[in-house]
Amino acid sequence: MISVKNVTKKYGNFIAVDSINFQIEEGEIIGLLGPNGAGKSTTMNMITGYIEPSEGEIIIGGYDILKNPNKAKAQIGYMPEGVPLYQDLTVKEFVSYMADLKKVKKAEKKAKVQEVLEKTNLIEVSNKLIKNISRGYKQRVSLAGALVTNPKILILDEPTVGLDPKQITEIRELIKSLEGKHTIILSSHILSEVSQICKKVIIINKGKIVAIDTPQNLENKTNQGSIIKLIVEDPNSKIKELAKTINGIKQIDFVEDNEDGTKEYKIICDEKTDIRREIFSKCAKEQITIFELKKSEATLEDAFMKLIESKEEEEKN
Repeated sequence: MISVKNVTKKYGNFIAVDSINFQIEEGEIIGLLGPNGAGKSTTMNMITGYIEPSEGEIIIGGYDILKNPNKAKAQIGYMPEGVPLYQDLTVKEFVSYMADLKKVKKAEKKAKVQEVLEKTNLIEVSNKLIKNISRGYKQRVSLAGALVTNPKILILDEPTVGLDPKQITEIRELIKSLEGKHTIILSSHILSEVSQICKKVIIINKGKIVAIDTPQNLENKTNQGSIIKLIVEDPNSKIKELAKTINGIKQIDFVEDNEDGTKEYKIICDEKTDIRREIFSKCAKEQITIFELKKSEATLEDAFMKLIESKEEEEKN
């Protein structure tokens, strides 16, 4: 469905995207991850045809985005970051306007607009001005504009940024409901969201592909062992020295100071070793009060940070 071959984007001497390659199959939901400035937005803008690559080839549904831009772009629905909407139009007027821009046939327009308003749960606000609806509804309006032609490909740039937890859940469920009906590229800073929605992730850093795999495989590959979350009242910061006396601990990292005066640590230990009993016993002897001690699994966020850090270490050496 989407083929990106040896694509590079240069701005003068600066290389924003450096010879990247990946394939996205029909019906897949792909997460595009990377720190700020990694090249995610540039990559998405090249796939949509908004900017041209300096080198390489992008094929959308069999059409080269440079040689057959109209046919390639006709297959894409794009929801940009920042929700750029016309605030003085009603929800229905905006979606109708997007249908006109995308050359929906007049005979089909009314039905398509109605269908997409129902699909995105916008019927109850369809006659309200966009400036008078909530941020969550505005995100839905932007998504409705991308969906109005029922495109084969959806590109969603930070679709839940700025939303409250309830709105995030609603948008997430809406995106999940589109699985199998569209090929979706989703860019997000919320890694737990990507892990829940996407079947595969592409991690990009400094313009280069760092990894392409399923969230589960990335978590397993970068898992160094069991992870223990430890929150303690430790005003004299004894815990790191104490950890040196416990066999099986590979690494202990300070996470943060909490508002209640406690400190949070992440402990990585041998996968087959459960050292929680020993941690509890030694903390008690040192009069370190434990507020939370629990075993947790490696997350996509752990994998993401590990891959980025290891790639940067390779480049230094």
